[in-house]
Amino acid sequence: MSPIRQVPTSLKPGQAPASSSNRPTEEISITAIRRPFTQAADTAALFRDVPGYSSYRTGGIASLPVLNGMADDRVATFVDGMPLMADCPNHMNPALSQISLDEVSHSVAIAGITPVSLGGDSTGGTISVERKDPQFAREGNILVTGDGREDWRSNGGGSGAGGSITVANDMLSLRYSGSYTHASDYTAGGRGGRVLSSSYLSFNHDVTAGLKLKNHLFSLTFGQQDTPYEGFPNQYMDETNNRSTFVNGKYVGTFSWGTLEARGYWQRVTHAMNMLADKGGHSATTGMPMNSDGRTAGYSLVATMPLGRRHQLKVGSAFSHDGLNDWWPPVMGSMMMGPGAFHSLNGAHRDHLGHFIQWNAQWTPRLSTELGMRSDIIMMNTGPVSPYQGLSSMNDMGMGSMGMGGMSGMSMMSMGHMSDMGMSGMNMGSTNQAAARAFNSARRGRTDDNFDVTALLRYRASAYLNIEGGYARKTRSPNLYERYGWSRDSMTARMINWFGDGNGYVGNLNLKPEVANTTSVTFRFHDTDDHQWEAMIQPFYTYTHNYMNVVRIGALSRGFNLLQFANHNAQNYGINASGRTTLWDNTHWGTGELSATLNWVRGQDFKTHSGLYQQMPLNGTIRLHEHFGPWHGMAEVVLVKAKHTVDWVRNEPRTPGYALFNLGAGYHWSRHLQLDVSLDNLLNQRYALPLGGRAVSTAGSPPGAVLGMGRSVNLTLREHF
Repeated sequence: MSPIRQVPTSLKPGQAPASSSNRPTEEISITAIRRPFTQAADTAALFRDVPGYSSYRTGGIASLPVLNGMADDRVATFVDGMPLMADCPNHMNPALSQISLDEVSHSVAIAGITPVSLGGDSTGGTISVERKDPQFAREGNILVTGDGREDWRSNGGGSGAGGSITVANDMLSLRYSGSYTHASDYTAGGRGGRVLSSSYLSFNHDVTAGLKLKNHLFSLTFGQQDTPYEGFPNQYMDETNNRSTFVNGKYVGTFSWGTLEARGYWQRVTHAMNMLADKGGHSATTGMPMNSDGRTAGYSLVATMPLGRRHQLKVGSAFSHDGLNDWWPPVMGSMMMGPGAFHSLNGAHRDHLGHFIQWNAQWTPRLSTELGMRSDIIMMNTGPVSPYQGLSSMNDMGMGSMGMGGMSGMSMMSMGHMSDMGMSGMNMGSTNQAAARAFNSARRGRTDDNFDVTALLRYRASAYLNIEGGYARKTRSPNLYERYGWSRDSMTARMINWFGDGNGYVGNLNLKPEVANTTSVTFRFHDTDDHQWEAMIQPFYTYTHNYMNVVRIGALSRGFNLLQFANHNAQNYGINASGRTTLWDNTHWGTGELSATLNWVRGQDFKTHSGLYQQMPLNGTIRLHEHFGPWHGMAEVVLVKAKHTVDWVRNEPRTPGYALFNLGAGYHWSRHLQLDVSLDNLLNQRYALPLGGRAVSTAGSPPGAVLGMGRSVNLTLREHF
């Protein structure tokens, strides 16, 4: 189906998912296992071993995915079939942050050439994670089962726990799952010191009810996530509360003509930002409150019909509604942030209606194809907006030169931090009044008619070589902030920034959808019998017409810029490679396996002739894994080259290369208890995160890149009954 894939995490190497029986048998895929030493609050950590995958860390539970150099909204992300967007101008609550790592049963990452059945409105690929289906007992029996996890991390004092319990008979199933994760600010390697604003706390709860009637399965999940706080080293603000409540229903039925899968979902997210203690804190009369309220609702229908023994037709329809209000309440006693509220998005909505048809054919035992077409209609609009009223009134009265001392609401703030955001001057009122009037008088409704095409060919050239290649035309429309971000002054524009670069961003009503044309070929070499070794190499190229990049429209303090979204043409190209081999397999030494990955990507904007933002430099891993009875161990080296090709328009930081050495060991008692111990960054290497943005709360004009975590000892205990 695709050049890059991670199949269900609960499977063993080489084992296909249960639903694959209706698919063509010739697939080139990369099978991955949930790593026993992974201890992360961030669900995106599931994909760290997938070739072509990287992520840029914002908060501790909110990394944003990158596939072959395409980041964030360019990657369609699904949680239990729900296409979730971030209800925040800084993307502090992306889709993968809204599900606990414990709850994930199946995970898939597909870059570039994405089957049309796996979603549209994206150019970089698709990531999908799903909770496990309800479990049922054998006929006449009662099933009671569950699992638990407890973990601890020395660096930052991280801790977490989670578990689930299921009670079921052969028809009805009920499962409860819950988890929490917490950490204080972590310490960087070397003498990097404490990384400010890197703490977090989050809770997850959900209940799943299942009903099985012959060839029909119904499930309904109700859940809630609470994140009381989460710090962000590369943002001016922190998350001070986030609550996500959802209901998700799923039906799967098998009929004589094929299978039908239907989903319906609803989610509400209430989100609040302000400054945590590392940035000066907040109170009723200080800080800068920013609130958003988002709602998502939709459905999807997919019918799969075999056409004889060698062909399969898949058709589907989906609709999703995303509504968002983004407003900043006034600060008590402040003439700068008040007296009225600042409305960034007022009743904004983004509705997506999509239909697809996909044909899979197995022409011979060696040759199969996949062809698909997809139509997507994106409908967007927003209501009239308004800035704070206090500054415009002061300017009207000739008070534009009033000093900061006249603002009682600001007197207790961290003045240095607020000055960094451009709040030392008084031009904000008149600038935003003019911008709001222009925005409100403009026609804001937009409808984009997009279509995608995917063509794939898979060929088993010999007993040692499989080849997969194809072409995809993928289209993405702007998100709400790319199109409707209207404010143009220093402070408020910097509040719209999911890139972590410290700049301020302004939307563009005239943005066109971007269209990516991707070609890729994957060569997979392997042995014929016992799968003792395999190697994969995958070059790819993407040309994007109307790529949504930025242009400079002003200068801000500390070396930052005011940027506006604009359509350019751009390209991404690179190569991914991986390999593994079994070094030994006997009764005396157990099983030893050596694996390696290598990823390289380069992006270029044809108009500015700069590099594209957030492109990971050449990187790779080398890992030795050993199993011996109940014992297992791991030694790993992570290698990252220096980052020299950057986006100069955004003043993206250059970062030096580094090497990290990690160790791990574990022991399991039968299938009921397992203990894992790992030592990350053993040599306590100091390194900067190539995609981590700038640490805006630290000194410097501009400040330096965010530093990565230093040495940490991690313990994880898992139970199953």
